[in-house]
Amino acid sequence: MKKFNPAIQTKYLVLIGGIVWSVVGILLCRLALLWLSKSDIFVAIGLALSGIFLSLLIHHLGFLKIADRNIERILSMKAKVCIFGFQPWKSYIIIAIMIGMGITLRHSSLPKPYLSIIYLGFGGAMIMSSLKYYWAFLKNFNNS
Repeated sequence: MKKFNPAIQTKYLVLIGGIVWSVVGILLCRLALLWLSKSDIFVAIGLALSGIFLSLLIHHLGFLKIADRNIERILSMKAKVCIFGFQPWKSYIIIAIMIGMGITLRHSSLPKPYLSIIYLGFGGAMIMSSLKYYWAFLKNFNNS
């Protein structure tokens, strides 16, 4: 069974964590900006600024702590670990719930320009928090 475990070195796990957070953040922001592009320019600017403010809050009050805990946990692991270990297993349940909520909101009657605030908030926060992973990768594995 061990031969089916996709194990990699922890330094690459830190990098993968950053890439995943960045990609998801970019996808969320892209969708939000697509919705905003169909709005009046002044409304779109106001909603975008609201989304940016929300992303700063989410990043500072939530995701930054999560990223720090994940990085610390990864760096304390043995040399090779499962490629999906960049998040603790219980976090995958939360991720599934968040994906479900995103799908539900996207298919709800909530106007997409207003929904873009939430998407920009979470997407921007994920992008900013992913920088912690890249910094940890460069700091801890620069000479490896």
